[in-house]
Amino acid sequence: MSAAAAQRRGLLLGLVAVLIFSVTLPVTRLAVGTPLEPQLSGVFVALARAVIAALLSALYLLAVRAPWPERRHWPALIIISLGVVLGFPLCTSVALRHVEAVHASAIQGVLPLSTAVLGALLNRQRPSVGFWACAGLGSALVMAYALLRSGPSAWVLHPADALLLLGMLAASMGYVWGARLSGQMPPEQVICWSLLVALPLTVPGSWLSMPTEAMHTRTWVSLVYLAVFPMWVGFFFWYRGLSLGGTVRVSQVQLLQPFLSMLFAVALVGESLDAMTLGFALAVMATVLLGRKMAVHPLARPADDAAKPP
Repeated sequence: MSAAAAQRRGLLLGLVAVLIFSVTLPVTRLAVGTPLEPQLSGVFVALARAVIAALLSALYLLAVRAPWPERRHWPALIIISLGVVLGFPLCTSVALRHVEAVHASAIQGVLPLSTAVLGALLNRQRPSVGFWACAGLGSALVMAYALLRSGPSAWVLHPADALLLLGMLAASMGYVWGARLSGQMPPEQVICWSLLVALPLTVPGSWLSMPTEAMHTRTWVSLVYLAVFPMWVGFFFWYRGLSLGGTVRVSQVQLLQPFLSMLFAVALVGESLDAMTLGFALAVMATVLLGRKMAVHPLARPADDAAKPP
C-alpha cells in the first residue's frame, strides 16, 4: 500500500471510529444523570464499562488465538490503560454529572490538538506551520460552536472542567501510545490487552461502587453501549486508522465529533439542525481537509542515534 493510500484509509477508519465515539458524551450523561436526578455514579460507569469490554476482549483474544504480548510491549500497554481505560472514562463520567454534554464538547475541542502535539513529540515529527494553523483553527471553531450553542452558562468555568481537561490529556496519551504500539502488534489486540491490564483495578472498583437502588432501563442500556462501542469496538478502527494514516493527521478527524453528535441527536431525539450548526460543521470540515494537504516532516535523528545499528 502506498503512503497516500495508507493515509486515505487511515482517515476513513478514523472517521468510522469518530462516528462510534460521537455518542459517548450524551450517553454518559444519560448513564450518570444530573444532580437533581442522579443515576449511576461516574466511578461505576467508568469502571463497569471497562470490565464488560475486558470480558469481550478476553473472548476475542481466545477466538483469534492471540499470543501474549512481548515483554517490551507491557510498558506501553500500561500507559494506554491509564489513558483510555481508566483516565478518560473516570474523568469524563464524574464530570458529566455536573456539566451538560454540550459544555463538555467545548472542552473536548482541545483533544485533537493535544493528540497532534503529543504525537509529533513522541514520533519525532515536525508538522508544518500550515498544519498547526489548521489544527488550531479547527479546535477554536469547535469550542466556539459549543460555547455559542449552549448559551451564557457555558462561559462560566466549572470545577468539573479541570476533570474534563485531565481526561482529554489522558485520552491523548492513550491515543498516541496506542497508535505507536499498533505498528508492532494488531491494533485490535492493543485495546484488548490494555483492557485486561486494568482488570485488577476495574473489577474491585466497579464492585465497590455498584448501585444499591433500582435504575431506569435506559441507564443500563447506556452503560452497555459505552462498554461495547466507545470502549471496545471503536478502538479497533481508531488505532488502525492512527497507525495507517499517522497520529498527527488522523487525530484531526475528531474535530467533527461534536457535529456528528448533533446529527445523531436529530435522528434519535428529534432535535432540529440549525444553520449555525451546519455552518460551523462545514468550516471545521474545511480545516480537516486543508490540514490533510499540509506537510508533516520527520525530525532528523541526532548523529549519535543515526550511527547506532537498528
